[in-house]
Amino acid sequence: MKMRSVVPMRIAKIGYIVMSILFCAAGILFIASPELSVSIIGVCIGIAMILFGIVKLIGYFSKDLFRLAFQFDLEFGILIIILGVIVLFNPKNLMAFICVALGISILLDGLFKIRIAMDSKQFGIQRWWLILALAIVTGVIGVFLIVDSVIGARTLSVLLGLTLFSEGVLNLYTVISTVLIVKNQFPDVIETEAFEIDGKER
Repeated sequence: MKMRSVVPMRIAKIGYIVMSILFCAAGILFIASPELSVSIIGVCIGIAMILFGIVKLIGYFSKDLFRLAFQFDLEFGILIIILGVIVLFNPKNLMAFICVALGISILLDGLFKIRIAMDSKQFGIQRWWLILALAIVTGVIGVFLIVDSVIGARTLSVLLGLTLFSEGVLNLYTVISTVLIVKNQFPDVIETEAFEIDGKER
């Protein structure tokens, strides 16, 4: 029987790790340099959302073994790609929208990760509680970003930085702890050939 290719799983896992690190780096940059222009922030966030949405879609269709980290990534990946495109092409005039869109996306991701943490507990992953804690913290920061979208630009940049950093840490730990790549993984549906015994198809 032909084994399932692990290439999409590797691409998705590596993509998640790279994007998570970039989110952390961008978060640190925004915190350290709150004077960055609105247009630069908007372009960076728009590109990051689009790329992360693509990675999420790859993850969903990769069919990893546990199906934990990527289980909600079809709808969520499409959502953040759409929001990312809107943000990317309107970086100057939609700062409030950028904050609300990013805040809602991260809040939803935090809620989805809470579910993933509960599922991880059922799978016997020992540090499921750490995913839960990170998801709650990230979700709360996402709420603050939505509520405080009308605050000053410098403060907003710092809050954006905290949001991106927490999201990066959450996704990095989740993908490392829950995505298991097994080289000899069988397809979900086992294909069989029909044969006849005594004139009857079996």
